Order: sequence, then C-alpha cells, then structure tokens
Amino acid sequence: MNSIILRSAASALLVLPIMLLSCSKNDEILPSEPVPISLTTDQTALIESGNEFAFDIFKNIISGENEGKNVMISPLSISSALSMTINGANGETREAMLEALRLKGITVDAVNKAYRDLTKALISVDKRVLISIANSVWTEDDFNVKKAFIDVLTQYYDAQSEAFDINDPNAPARMNAWIENKTNGLIKDMIESLDDNTVMLLINAIYFKGKWASEFDRTKTENLPFYLTSGSVNVPMMKQKSDFSVFEGNGFVMAEFPYGQGNFVMDVILPDQSSSLSGTMNLITDANFNGWISQMRKRETDVTFPKFKYGFKKKLKDVLSNMGMGIAFTDAADFSNISEQYDLLINEVTHQSFIETDEEGTEAAAATVVEIGLTSVGPTSFEFRMDRPFIFIIRETTTNSILFMGRVADPSAN
Repeated sequence: MNSIILRSAASALLVLPIMLLSCSKNDEILPSEPVPISLTTDQTALIESGNEFAFDIFKNIISGENEGKNVMISPLSISSALSMTINGANGETREAMLEALRLKGITVDAVNKAYRDLTKALISVDKRVLISIANSVWTEDDFNVKKAFIDVLTQYYDAQSEAFDINDPNAPARMNAWIENKTNGLIKDMIESLDDNTVMLLINAIYFKGKWASEFDRTKTENLPFYLTSGSVNVPMMKQKSDFSVFEGNGFVMAEFPYGQGNFVMDVILPDQSSSLSGTMNLITDANFNGWISQMRKRETDVTFPKFKYGFKKKLKDVLSNMGMGIAFTDAADFSNISEQYDLLINEVTHQSFIETDEEGTEAAAATVVEIGLTSVGPTSFEFRMDRPFIFIIRETTTNSILFMGRVADPSAN
C-alpha cells in the first residue's frame, strides 16, 4: 500500500490535517453518521482474516512485554507489509506466510485486489479524519529483481520504488526520512542499520488523525490518580458526560468513542476493579469482539479518560515465527518470485508505532519494515472511569477493519 496518500502529495501532509478536519470552503454538508463501505466477498474475507491476525499477534506481543509497559501496534501496517512480501514467496514459504496472516482460503491475487480497494475506501470514507497509507520497496543497486514482482507492488500497493547502495552509510537515513515524512514526523529513526546481506526492504507507513465526534472540554481536565499494577500516578484526566455506546461484559466494560462522522472509533475495553487486564485479554477474540460490538447500546455515560502519548517498537521475527511463518526467516525460505538468481530470506520484520490522545482527538502512526536478505547458503448515568490499565482498538465501524490496538498501562510514560 506504499504511497497511497490521502488526496495529495506528501509535501502537503502538514497542511492536510487542518483542511480535512474542518468544513470545506464551499460549506459542504458532511455526513453525521457512518457511511457504509460496500464490501466484496474477498474484502470481507480479508477483513475477517486481518482481525483474527490482529488479535493473535497482539496477544503474542503483549505476552512478551512487562505488565507495566505501554504497547501499541498497527495490525493493518504489519499485514500490509507482509502481504506485499507474500507476492515474492513460493511453495511452502508462501503457504506458511498465508497461514501466519490467517489468510485462509484466499488467493494472493485476491488479497492484492482486496487491499487495493479497501485502502481506497478507508482513506476517503470520512473527510473529517485524515488517513494516509504509504508503501515503498527499496532495492540494492546490484540486486536483480523480477519486474513482475515490482509491477504487482506498484499496481496493487501503489509502492514507490527506490534504490540504495548497501555500502552507503546514509542509506538508513534516507529510508528513515521516507518513513518520517509519510507518518507526519511521528515515526523517527526506525532503521538503525542494515545487515550486510540486505538486498531489499518493503516498508509500509500509516498515519491517522481524527477529532472526537464529542470533544472533551479542556477546562474540565484535571490531574487525578491512575492506578498501575503496582502503586498509582497522577495524570491529566479528561471528563465529559454524554451518550456513548457501552457493553457490560463478564468482568469488563467496553465503551466506544467515535471520531468525525463515526466511521472510525476507539473502543476501550476496561476490566472491572476485581478483574485483571491479562484475564480480560484472554477473552478478546475476533468472534467475541464482534459479538460485544453487536450488543453495545447507547446510554448517558460519565467518562473519565486519561490523556496519553507514547511510542512502541518491536522486532517481530520471533513473534511471527511462533505464529507459523518461521520458514521465511531460514535458509529454507523460497522467495523465487522476487529473484531466481539469489536465495533469499527475511532478515527481520520491525514495527514501530506512536499515539497521542487528548481533548481534541487522536493522532497515531505506525510503520513496518520487512528486510529481505541473501541466505548464507437508558438507565441512570453510567460511570466509565479509566483509572487503571486498559486496552484500546481503533477501527472503521462499517467494516470492522482494525487500524491500531494497544494497552495503556501507564499514561504518564512517554
């Protein structure tokens, strides 16, 4: 999905948030409710598989992190970068990658077309929300790559093609500049260095900025305790009483906070005071989550919501290997659809994310880098007080496409 930018060149990215998050000069009447996105059978299958992958990889990542650490990923960014990579895989390697991405029974051609069409829909469905999804493929100067592989990335992922010299010490800086530009400056210095055997990088970058449909009054924000797994910390807490969709589950409550016209929302899953976040996390599956959404009901809700801002970075080789695509990282990998002249493998998959949520809304970004290398061979007011660790999910409501998800363990940590 490289280089699919919302209606403009990257140079306009700093101006676009203001333009798109406000009324047009022509006083265009914008929708006040979510606009349905019509889905093909393949797109529906892609979203279902993508959300299953989202919950699976998030659980794998969060289980390996300290309980008190903030975590955030963009499943869409990770799956986009790996879907580009699948086009270069063959045989057992391709099947393993499809299995890891939970793309059961979907052909690679169908995946490519579904991503292309879904991306176009996501970035244009709500003019109050800015989304950009960009992709690029970086090829080492001396590496011969199949034209058909590059053509697929260009046609379906709008991938920008760039060249680099592995002996150029400035190559990582060039790649980092591309990522920083496509994420409005939120993802910086992602690539520290390149392995000597690196011949290609596939990069996805996602940027999101949305205003709350019901913004918080800054004058009501005050420092209040947020209870950590051990101890507490005072953080700025935003407050409002308004109608929000809520679901009361077994040991947790879920509330939905819309952006713009409501196509994009943040769902917050808050464990009861007697329940643990890890126990609640075990309940979250694609099927359960869809069931909870269907049972949400609007009710007046007294909300206390912490402001938070943090970044997260993770090497995903071990996680993805545990999810079934370990062969792609070994000498047994088959990426002959990229090049038949060389034996290739994935060196590493790196993911980096950032989110800031305040009274106005949310700004978030993520990037994923796949490094390819040569082998060696009605009721009364309801209180929703987010004063303890919680999970959030940012999704498009008519398709349930998950863009971001995370755990807020300490809102005071940057």
